[in-house]
Amino acid sequence: MKLFFSSASPYVRKCTVFALELGLADRIETLPSKVSPVLRDASVVQANPLGKVPTLIIEDGVALFDSRVICEYLNAEGGGTLFPAADHPQRFAILAQQALADGILDAALLARYETTRPEGTQWDAWVAGQMEKIKSGLDWVEAHADTFYDRVDVGTISFGCALGYLDFRFADYGWRNKYPKSAAWFEAFSARPSMQATVPHV
Repeated sequence: MKLFFSSASPYVRKCTVFALELGLADRIETLPSKVSPVLRDASVVQANPLGKVPTLIIEDGVALFDSRVICEYLNAEGGGTLFPAADHPQRFAILAQQALADGILDAALLARYETTRPEGTQWDAWVAGQMEKIKSGLDWVEAHADTFYDRVDVGTISFGCALGYLDFRFADYGWRNKYPKSAAWFEAFSARPSMQATVPHV
């Protein structure tokens, strides 16, 4: 398998955490790529018309995207239980947690992109709106963080990657001070080797 990769992408991180947790990392060749909202990497576009990472090329040459599809494929390929089975009583609750974590990330990325626009073209209300989504999401995480312990699944991995991205790109936000239960859980979860090996960097 080949994975178009960016060390700064939280969605790539989610996939690589999955690969490590499932013992599949040594079967995946990472292909560094340069993608941004305004600059597309032609090699990625050849595989994924959207030109986005992560994109995974599997053994038969089929390209899989986005992170949700890739993670579910890896879980099946590795015979894992990181996605709840069809008859799992909490299946849809856990899938909704993945959606919430991805939504926090979507808002964070949109806010980040807006603040990197040329001076005079930034829309402050847009950034404020995205940060409100992050706040609402973190309010929910804080209210439920006590239930995340002793769980390693698509929900908790997604939340771990979302909180890690806030550390990476929004260090001044100070989410730990506002959400102590989330911070305590994240500290424990971040000690996992899969999280330690995938800390984002430029």
